[in-house]
Amino acid sequence: MRHLKRLLAFSFLVFTSVFLQAQTNFLEVVQTNAGAVSGTLNSDGDIHIFKGIPFAAPPIGALRWKAPQPVQPWSSVRKCDTFGPSPMQNSPAPFSMWTEEFLIPKKPISEDCLYLNVWTGAKSSNEKRPVLVWIYGGGFSSGGSAVPIYDGEAMAKKGIVFVSINYRVGIFGFFAHPELTKESSTHSSGNYGLMDQIAALQWVQKNIAVFGGDPNNVTIAGQSAGSMSVNCLVASPLAKGLFEKAIAESGAFLVSNPLRGSTTLQQAEQDGVKFATSLNASTIEDLRNLPAEQLLQESPRLGGVIVDDYVLPEPIPQIFAEGKENKISLLTGWNENEGIMFGPAKKAADFIKDAQQQYGDDAKTFLQYYPANNDSEAAVSQLNLSRDQIFGVQNYTWANLQSEQPNAKVFVYRFARKVPATGEYIKYGAFHTGEVPYAYDNLKFVNRPWEDVDHQLANIMSSYWANFAKTGDPNGDNLPVWPAYTTSNKLVMILDKQPEAKPLPDVASLDFMYKKMRVK
Repeated sequence: MRHLKRLLAFSFLVFTSVFLQAQTNFLEVVQTNAGAVSGTLNSDGDIHIFKGIPFAAPPIGALRWKAPQPVQPWSSVRKCDTFGPSPMQNSPAPFSMWTEEFLIPKKPISEDCLYLNVWTGAKSSNEKRPVLVWIYGGGFSSGGSAVPIYDGEAMAKKGIVFVSINYRVGIFGFFAHPELTKESSTHSSGNYGLMDQIAALQWVQKNIAVFGGDPNNVTIAGQSAGSMSVNCLVASPLAKGLFEKAIAESGAFLVSNPLRGSTTLQQAEQDGVKFATSLNASTIEDLRNLPAEQLLQESPRLGGVIVDDYVLPEPIPQIFAEGKENKISLLTGWNENEGIMFGPAKKAADFIKDAQQQYGDDAKTFLQYYPANNDSEAAVSQLNLSRDQIFGVQNYTWANLQSEQPNAKVFVYRFARKVPATGEYIKYGAFHTGEVPYAYDNLKFVNRPWEDVDHQLANIMSSYWANFAKTGDPNGDNLPVWPAYTTSNKLVMILDKQPEAKPLPDVASLDFMYKKMRVK
């Protein structure tokens, strides 16, 4: 009897050990539709991380300026423990308010860049955790998923399967030409970067379940050009059914936008012909034979979304006006100090003169919202004007359109926390991109003099973002109540030391700018 008890006890220990090991090792090797991949564990041992999973064939050689093509399957286990190369772009260097934590690594950078990354805390493929797909910014000419502040571990710890993706940028991602249009089965060219994003979302639909994710509960999220990309994907018929919710941080194309967004295919093709002529390239084959480095060096600032009659069959404001966009839940907003000026500020007298020339009889009203009684006040007004024109009015317009949809909630934020800094960085305050490390709980990757309130705000914001990805509503236990925004209440969550819902502080100026900037 004693031997039997020992045997049973031993068997139980062996079973428990095997069971726990199976739980721990469940995601060490995962079978995707193209082949098996292995990843790594975080230091706590509770999050599996897969970096550099290919979701499309390398867009090089004959595949340069083509829609993303299927991956060539592999037979052995593919080790996915490092980020794939960042898209082809100039070498990163800190500038303005952006230190190296906000930039891609120096190496590798390559045209062979169509890779994605997955962080998951799932222990079983049956868990069906909510999925968040992150799309980076960079003006459609730079950026990549290997930026430190885009790490997905913290969100995975909050129950999210976090996916970050690469897409082509600059001339490699947004280049149109009549010959490219002619060779395409869709009779379009130009939006290769957006097609990369769609291909990555299709990969998620086919594969995320084996990582413990729910393909029927996908949120797309992005900041700056990533937010503009989110706006494009919500507008595109090609992305229908690939996601249910959207997070748009500082950017959209719902009023006139300096980053294209309303350029017609014909206009973009003409730009492409001019560029080819400047390189003495008579055919697309000639251009495809040129080194990527030469194209990058010689190209003007080509890069931006095109109304290509395929990915975007119509301008985005028109798609929304006609109610043709994909129906989603929305969380959106912008930052207090994200106005961007390249070059010195105008003197007060020059700013007033320009306002009078541009706005005529409305110049007096304009100068009430953006005063210029002295040079320093004029400088602040120029930053606020930049914030409102490039970002604020875009997301404000989207929030208004979304709130008018039947049964469609929208939650709006204003990030107002002046990011702690030293030296020259103090002046930037709640700068463009400053909210990202908070929203994804990644302050540890940024070298700033953080205070306790910053860590508290990061926990609150990332909880809001995670809750929204789970349910379409950011609210949850022990969080300040975030009411849905409507065109009547204009309530937004002010994200500062003590987050609080308040009426949007500058509705009048945003309404004014919308009337002046809207696409007629």
